[in-house]
Amino acid sequence: MSAETNTEKTPAPTHRVVLNTEEQYSIWWADRALPAGWRAEGTEGSREECLAHIGEVWTDMRPLSLRRRMDATAA
Repeated sequence: MSAETNTEKTPAPTHRVVLNTEEQYSIWWADRALPAGWRAEGTEGSREECLAHIGEVWTDMRPLSLRRRMDATAA
């Protein structure tokens, strides 16, 4: 089937991966404005795809402020 006759469309992403100022991850609906304090990380897709991505990249769940404090104490 040629691309011109293919009427199937890829569904629009339903969620996006977001980060807060403490570098903690979450998901948010792709069609809604982000809540205060959160920014888009760049990944969009189904809920399952976004959660799988977070599972791969969020390896240290400590908040950024705690990581910095612990690094300063260790130095």
